[in-house]
Amino acid sequence: MTARLAVDIGGTFTDLAIERGDQRWTAKVLTTPAAPEKGVLEGVAQVLAKAGMAPADLALVIHGTTLATNAIIERKGAKTALLTTDGFRDVLALANEARYDQYDLNIELPQPLVRRRWRVSVPERLDNTGKVLVPLDEAAVRAQIEFLKGEGIESLAIGFLHAFVNPAHERRAAEIVREMWPGMPVSLSSDVSPEMREWERFSTTVANAYVQPLMATYLGRLETGLRAAGVSCPLFLMLSGGGLTTIETASRFPIRLVESGPAGGAIFSAFVAKQRGFDKVLSFDMGGTTAKICLIDSFQPQASRTFEVARVGRFKKGSGLPLRIPVIEMVEIGAGGGSIAQVDSMGRIQVGPESAGADPGPACYGRGGTHPAVTDANLSLGRYEPNLFAGGSLPLKPDLSRAALAEHVGSKLGLSGDMAGLGVVEMVDENMANAARVHAIESGKGYEGRIVIAFGGGGPVHGYRVAEKIGVKRMLVPSGAGVGSAIGFLRAPVAYEVVKSLYQRFGTFDLAAVNGLLASMSAEATKVVAEGAFDAPVEETRIAYMRYVGQGHEISVPLPSRALTAADVAEIRALYDSEYTRFYDRPVPGSDVEILSFAVTVRTVEAPVNPAAPVADSAAPKPIRTHMVRDTASGEVTEWPVYDRDHMTPGATIAGPAIVAEAETSTLVGPGWTCRMDGLGYLDLTQEAA
Repeated sequence: MTARLAVDIGGTFTDLAIERGDQRWTAKVLTTPAAPEKGVLEGVAQVLAKAGMAPADLALVIHGTTLATNAIIERKGAKTALLTTDGFRDVLALANEARYDQYDLNIELPQPLVRRRWRVSVPERLDNTGKVLVPLDEAAVRAQIEFLKGEGIESLAIGFLHAFVNPAHERRAAEIVREMWPGMPVSLSSDVSPEMREWERFSTTVANAYVQPLMATYLGRLETGLRAAGVSCPLFLMLSGGGLTTIETASRFPIRLVESGPAGGAIFSAFVAKQRGFDKVLSFDMGGTTAKICLIDSFQPQASRTFEVARVGRFKKGSGLPLRIPVIEMVEIGAGGGSIAQVDSMGRIQVGPESAGADPGPACYGRGGTHPAVTDANLSLGRYEPNLFAGGSLPLKPDLSRAALAEHVGSKLGLSGDMAGLGVVEMVDENMANAARVHAIESGKGYEGRIVIAFGGGGPVHGYRVAEKIGVKRMLVPSGAGVGSAIGFLRAPVAYEVVKSLYQRFGTFDLAAVNGLLASMSAEATKVVAEGAFDAPVEETRIAYMRYVGQGHEISVPLPSRALTAADVAEIRALYDSEYTRFYDRPVPGSDVEILSFAVTVRTVEAPVNPAAPVADSAAPKPIRTHMVRDTASGEVTEWPVYDRDHMTPGATIAGPAIVAEAETSTLVGPGWTCRMDGLGYLDLTQEAA
């Protein structure tokens, strides 16, 4: 039996999990923001010691991180330039000229990652079919490169008009750059995001260039550190779309890693849902810095090919920088254990999005933090055992929590430190519930019949109250919930998606051109997957993004994973009409349909999941201690029994209010809820009927 290690770097904690057969060992250490690989190497040593293994025993390491996202949000990437077609240097600033809030007179728009001085252009032009209208002016390219060299640029993005159809000009410009400026990282839009729509394509390419030096350097240091520690197995990276890829591909396209950690959490929830046969769930992942909410239907997370990062407006689409990458669709808000609480100018408690992170961390860490965070609020309410937090590796200091809450929240509202903590927890729970409501509405779905799967360090703590607020009566807390995203990495297939634009209309469908494009995309994806599949069987899916002529948005339609025939074309057109009717009740008769882009995904075949068998009832364990806990719904302080999760056996049931404690998290069973351990060792919480 081979051992596999997963590592998830979050804003506050770095989570690790080793699996060998049906055995699992986990660890949680503080993230080291200045040099993230240090925290990883420290955690690897800890979890290997727990498992009684040597580094050489590992057969595979899988890694996910939010470093790329944080670099964009905090504007800590490389000094980046954009080389583009004459007349298009301001595409990044003009965007699509839309306003995410029509009535905000003081609207704040996201600033481009590249300042205008470093957005330079050269004469060249292709038409929408890829035909050369104006040849590339190589002398102008050389002149602009000389200028950028003098500016101290650290990374270069090249995005020319219609390069997604014909990349010849971009590739020639890159050759000149490498000739004049050896070692300069170059990102081509025809490689990073070969799709139509200039703003999204340029924005994605620039973001890739912005984080590439940082990520390539970090991944290099991490690989070197692991090798020095004796870990000689392959290193894979988690992609935002839910698949795994090699470190070489991740270093070339680090923008595909922006949601790698949250993607692992969604994969984890989908796997758990399949084990239990739950076809409608809400994945609720609350960590130290953010909370992630994802809808999962029929055991598959919602997928998207667009994503926004660094939003200026909270919950407002269009207020961030667009990234055209395959991604698992979810809503992510600054509501984690380290999210800082304060009182705004209108006398309201505000939580996040600023985070205390790992350094200095919440006030109760005793590492120099003076502002209260959600962890401080939970501690003040008695929801944590101070000496057992993070498995006992990080003893908490309740006095510092109460003092910080009293000073920064309570004193401004006339509340004690404990009541200020109640306000903070109730506010963060409402923020997460509101985010879940918005996400469901935007997805055209509801919560009736859904089950919350809660994980992350904070998910099981806040889950039952968030479930109450959105009207969900059942919650599941899997084993290993505190490091759920890391475990999700171990469930992910090796996969890669290629998306390219090729404009087609069904009235003039070019079968040979489409089949040629799909074959080349299949070969590209297969080559990437083969590097890490280790001869495992693979499967391929193909999708076309279509719309009626004149419309602004596309619908995805599946294609056969083979060469298309004339008969297929008519069937695909009929399938589009059917899909459109499913969304909008009726088709548009007499209107032609256009295809804008195609997507090909190759992935290793997932092993079948054995459903959980029912278990008979068993005796409940005895509490290991009691805590005085203030309930956030009623405000009352009562004695809650605390149970050790390791002492519970399948079939055991306990009644709330209670706390089920384990090394990486605690599950709160609220008043009116019951908790039963199932045959997999998962905690199944249900709310009694009123």
